Amino acid sequence: MVTEVVVVGKDAVAGESVDEITDALMTASRLLVALSARSIAYVDESITIPQFRTLVILSTRGPSKIATLAGLLNVQPSTATRMVDRLVAADLLDRKPNPESRRELIIELTTRGREVVDAVTARRRAEIADVVQRMPAADRSGLVRALTAFSAAGGEPLAATVIEGYHF
Repeated sequence: MVTEVVVVGKDAVAGESVDEITDALMTASRLLVALSARSIAYVDESITIPQFRTLVILSTRGPSKIATLAGLLNVQPSTATRMVDRLVAADLLDRKPNPESRRELIIELTTRGREVVDAVTARRRAEIADVVQRMPAADRSGLVRALTAFSAAGGEPLAATVIEGYHF
């Protein structure tokens, strides 16, 4: 848990270079990865970050063909297949025949897989909210706008899934 908050004054915002912004985002990224890893481990220590990413993709996009899933994960289909095999064995994913093509399988979350995504997401939201609440109000100003613009520039779709009233 972070115990020190660094206050950035208003003057620092005007002259920030791309390098300074990149460095700050790299630091924030390390924190967010740590919070994510801790949230996953809290719910199920056997799930890796890439496996959880797979669960989240299927949670937000719905059932998928393995080739489509591999593309979304930016891995080879054989790599995605091995990951899916492990997640099926853990009862987090299920394979079903594709109603459009009997030669293909569709990958989807199981009930347990959905519960894991929901629990990890709720835990991660709580941990991030804790960090945000410790930030001075002046430093929070503009954060949503800046992070939304950053996510859009990186091609990340806006959060559209709701879990118990929370968007993620």
